[in-house]
Order: sequence, then C-alpha cells, then structure tokens
Amino acid sequence: MKTKILLSALLLLCGMVNAQNLKSPDGKLECDYGVENGRPFYSLKKNGVTIIDKSFLGFVFTPNAAEPYTFKKTVDNSDVDFYSGFEQKGVKNSSFKETWKPVWGEESEILNSYNEATVTFTQKTSGKSFDVCFRLFDDGLGFRYEFPVQKNFAYFVVKHELTEFKLSSDNTAWWIPGDYDSQEYQYTECKVSEIQKNFYKQVRDNASQTFFSENGVQTPLLMKTADGKNFILIHEAALVDYSCMHLEFIPKDNKFISHLTPDALGNACYMQTPCKTPWRTITVTDNAAGILSSRLTLNLNEPCAYEDVSWIKPVKYVGVWWEMITNKSSWSYTDEFSSVRLGATDFKTAKPNGRHGANNQNVKKYIDFAAKNGFDAVLVEGWNIGWEDWFGFSKDEVFDFVTPYPDFDVKMLNDYAHSKGVKIIMHHETSSSIRNYERQMDTAFKFMQHFGYSAVKTGYVGNIVPRGEHHYGQWLVNHYLYNLKKAAEYKICVNGHEAVRPTGLCRTYPNLIGNESAAGTEYESFGGNNIEHTCILPFTRLIGGPMDYTPGIFEMDLSKVAPDNTSHVNSTLAGQLALYVTMYSPLQMAADLVENYERFPDAFQFIKDVAVDWQKSLYLEADPMRFVTIARKAKNSENWFLGSKTGLYDRVSSVKLDFLDADKQYVATIYADAPNADYKTNPQSYKITKGLVNSKTVLNLKTVKGGGYAVSLIPANANDLKSLKKLK
Repeated sequence: MKTKILLSALLLLCGMVNAQNLKSPDGKLECDYGVENGRPFYSLKKNGVTIIDKSFLGFVFTPNAAEPYTFKKTVDNSDVDFYSGFEQKGVKNSSFKETWKPVWGEESEILNSYNEATVTFTQKTSGKSFDVCFRLFDDGLGFRYEFPVQKNFAYFVVKHELTEFKLSSDNTAWWIPGDYDSQEYQYTECKVSEIQKNFYKQVRDNASQTFFSENGVQTPLLMKTADGKNFILIHEAALVDYSCMHLEFIPKDNKFISHLTPDALGNACYMQTPCKTPWRTITVTDNAAGILSSRLTLNLNEPCAYEDVSWIKPVKYVGVWWEMITNKSSWSYTDEFSSVRLGATDFKTAKPNGRHGANNQNVKKYIDFAAKNGFDAVLVEGWNIGWEDWFGFSKDEVFDFVTPYPDFDVKMLNDYAHSKGVKIIMHHETSSSIRNYERQMDTAFKFMQHFGYSAVKTGYVGNIVPRGEHHYGQWLVNHYLYNLKKAAEYKICVNGHEAVRPTGLCRTYPNLIGNESAAGTEYESFGGNNIEHTCILPFTRLIGGPMDYTPGIFEMDLSKVAPDNTSHVNSTLAGQLALYVTMYSPLQMAADLVENYERFPDAFQFIKDVAVDWQKSLYLEADPMRFVTIARKAKNSENWFLGSKTGLYDRVSSVKLDFLDADKQYVATIYADAPNADYKTNPQSYKITKGLVNSKTVLNLKTVKGGGYAVSLIPANANDLKSLKKLK
C-alpha cells in the first residue's frame, strides 16, 4: 500500500512543475503560474485568499494552418492541439514604474506600476512555444500570449483560445449576453450559476441575437465574491489585430472560458509570428469604487502614438440628432424610394418630405444656440444623400460622404459656424458597408479638412458587408483602427458608434475621443433604458474608455416631442445633470432640443458650466445598479463638480467635502431632485440651492430612484462671501 501511494505521488510530481510566484508591488496580490500535467496554468490570490483558482491556458488551431504552406495533399482534418504537452522552459522577471500624462482624461497624471514575469512554455511534441507575459499591479493582473519567431511556426489560424477564469465562489455578476454584433442590452444581476436561467430576461427586441451560448456573456464582466469582500472585473486591453473576446460560463467547473468572435469561415484570428494577443485583465478591488478608480486597462496600452496632439481637444456639443431619434424629423430628404441608388441630380427633382432635419435653417438654429451658450460644436446627421434606402438591404455602395442634400449648403453653414466660433461635427454612417467606406475614406477626410471639420461621428448600423463578418471579429477590429489612424493623418478626431467595445486604445490613439458601444440615450426613445442602466455602465462599459452616452434630456414625455412616440425617458431632470459627471467622456453632448433647454434655463446652467476635461477624480460612493457619486476637479481650474446618480432605490446621499482646499470657501450650486420628484410621474421636479461650503461641510441629499443630483463648487469671491449664506 505504501509503495502504491509513493508511486502515485511520484507520478503526480512528474506531471507538474512546481508553481512559481509573482507579487504585486504592494505584495497583496499573488499570481502563481506553471505547468500541470502538460498544461500551462495561472491563479490569482489577494491577501492569501483565492480570487481566480487554477486556470489553464492554450489554443486550438485550425487544421494545417499551423504548418508552412505546401502543395502536398493532406487528409488530416483534426484540430491542432496547442494546449497540452507543454513544459516550462524559462522566465524573465522585471519591474516598472512611471507616471504618465494623458492627453485628456479623468485625471492629469496616471501612475503605472507593476511587476512582470514573461514565461516561456514549449510543446514537447511540436517543438513550438509561446510566452505568457504576466503583469501584476496593485489592483489586478494583465496577461497576454506572445509568439516569437521560430522554426516552422510562421503562420497560424486560431480557432479557439482556451484561456480560463476559474472562480473561487458563486459570484454575483452584472452581465449582458454574448452577442457578436451588439452591446446594446440592459444588464442583468444574478449569481453566475443562474446566468443561463436569466439569459433571455433582458434581451432587447432590436439586438442582433447572434449568441454563441446561453451561458455566454460579454466583457467587461463585473462580479462580487460570495463573501462580498472583493469586486472582480474581467476584460481585455489593447485589442489590436485580434478578435474580440467573450466569456462562456461552464457551470460544472464554475469557470469562464474565453470565446473569440468568429469570421465567416468559423475561424477567429489569422496570425503571423512575431505577434501577440490582447491583454486578458482581472481587476480586483476591496469595493466597487476601486473598480471605478482603476487605470489598469489604460496602463496596459502603449503610450501615445502621436508626437503632436495639439489638434485633439475635448468637446462639448449640441446637435441635430435627438429630433431624428424621436422621429420629430427625418434623416432622409425625400420619402421616395428607388432600388437604384439615387444620385445628386435625382434629388434636384425629388419631392422633399418636409421633415428633413439637416436643413440650412434648422442647422443655423443649433449653431446660434451653441454660440450663445459656449458650446464648441454642432453634430449634424442626415446631411448627405443616401438615407432613403440605406438600411437593411446589404448594399455595397450606400453613402459617398461628400454629396449633400439640396437643402444643406456645406460651405455656407461652415462659414456661418466658424464666424461664431463653432465647428460642425461630421457624420459618417457606413451602414456597415466596410468596403464602401474604406474606398472613400481619404476622399471623405479631405472633404472634411477642406471645410474645417475636425471631428467625425462614425456609425456601423446593420449587418456587415462583406457578408458573414461580425462587428467584433478580427476583420472589423482592424478596420476600426485603420479608420482611426487614417483620420489622424488629417488631424480628425473620431467618435465611433456601433464599434467594438473599447479596450483602452484611447491612450495610444487619443483622437478616439468617444465610442457608443452600449445602449445609450437613444434607447430612451425606443422604449426606455432601465432606471439602473446608468448606475452599472460606469463599472462595466466605461472601464475600457469613454462613452458618447448623449445625456441631458429635459423633456421625458416624448409624445410632447413627436406625437407618434410613446416612449418615456426613465430619469429625473436632476438625474440627467448628474450624468455629466458620473458618465465620463471628453465628448459631452447636450442632447435635447433647443426649445426644451430654453424652458429650463436655470437647470441648463449646470450643463453650460460643467467641464469635460479633468485634473482629478474621486469616487465617493458606489454600488452597482444602486448609486454612484463622483467628484471631479476641472483641469487648469480650481472648480469642482459633483455628480450622484441613483438607480434602483430612493436614498440619502451623504458626502463629505473634505477634498476641497481647507483654506477656501466655495459657492455650491446644488441641482437636486425635489421632494415630490418621481422619474415616471414628476421627472421635471427639481430644486436649486446655492450657498457657501468648505472642506468641513457634509452634504446630505435625498434622491429618488432614477434620479440624482449635480453640484458645482466654485471658489468664492468677496461678493459671494457677503451675499451668500453658509449651507448646513
């Protein structure tokens, strides 16, 4: 019996390399890595407690793609195993620490400090190897696969990536379904073991529903451990030349496994050595606020690629957009339809529908409003021909991006805007016809440059052309980056809608000043977002980069905007103001109609005052789906702004203002839900309070579900000290 036990132990030891260990700079996080029974693995602990249990690494390659091309016929149709039979060959350790300055952001300086181990794993049968680079920060782990140049291993096709994330408990998760083409869902909160049961509960009717599994979810995936002591966020960073990663939950093993968006052939990624994957990231913090303050995703991206960034500016804008979304006006100039593409000459004789929003008179109204209220720009959609039959027909040739409708005078409007110190933001809806856009991209950007446009909003609505590709596959990921780099050649900033979810690339390419990539305010016109929606997005979607959420809706009953629209915006007016602080973006829109802002000039003042670029951000209160309270100090200013957004429940927010300078008095202007406010029945009931505060002041403000408050904190002058009373 003793001999058998000893033999079993020896066999176990022979199958496993003793795990090696990497520690974070503060020593609280530990990453173990090694090989067990021929399979590379890693695990993650915090203060000795397991966060991610032993999780295996590796790939499945498409048959024959891992070998050099030959004319020799083969009958081998089996998948290529690149996950077993490995041994660890070596490790290189290093440390790094820097402070870098983003072009724009939530703070003016970011600390980047980590310990690193690059581990080589070699497959004994094939002789091929890959490295795994582990970077351990104080708030999480990033790791990626790296494939060096090696003999007989130049080209390969990834069919599956087998990265595991084995959980240590039945965590609470906040998630949306794993869809290859849409992130425009409402979030579900449940135990990970209940994901399949809840899968279709929040699926929206207009989502593409190209699910790969009823247990499949998208990243960023937020979780809380069963004991409530840690929050975990799984995502990816620096998604370049690779397919977007989703996660599939395996209930019997209590683990997630990576699932890459496939192409039309069912493959995920086409690779050539030397190459590397995006970083797989696991952020671990004591509380939800720590998730918001983490800069792990940005730190795993490369430094800024541009020497000159003087042309990249944060923007506050208005636009001819909401009236189209609500169906008050239309994108198209005429209601006539032709199966043949309509040309510029056709529109000279076409009958106008009388509802076209991007007309000279209407655009000038928005330009005047922007100039009067200190906004930088006006977004105009529906200005160019092609909107009559742009969607749903899988057309290759759709828009040309340079030919305006008859009632949109490009030169006159740009001259008019520039004379008032305002720019117009270009709109490029591609209808997901990628070939069409790439053929015309240079021409479109030269057109923009000629007329003084410095920013473009791109759109990718509908199924991809070429057909069979997905929004989040490698082919489209490469297109989005191509568009970004091409725009930079013309000193143009990009706000990408319907693009792949952000992974921190805005550090490297800061002309990516915004993305949609989630259900934004437009869904308030399509039936309404859930009231908790804006209290989960900061913990999930915004981790990878800013969102063009388009807040600031003051009229919640949309039947008053467009008679045939029965939707209701599920927020109070004060809650909409809070979003300018809690939903960070260097590109902030006042999205409502001009006339609705003119009805509430005192509340609109906050939108005019609030900054869009920040020196410092503090995350004061946070609980996913319940509430989030953030204070931010404007860049190159002593002004602070505070926003608190409430989700599922009424609450009293208690906030200390101890972040203010101790030797100063500040004028606080508080825009809060009134006592009788209700997001459904009385959303425009708000109260504005003004008075003096200092670093010892504590604000106790009641907010209703779906509501919130916003506060401006401006250093007081002599007149303020005489005329205003101290707030209690």
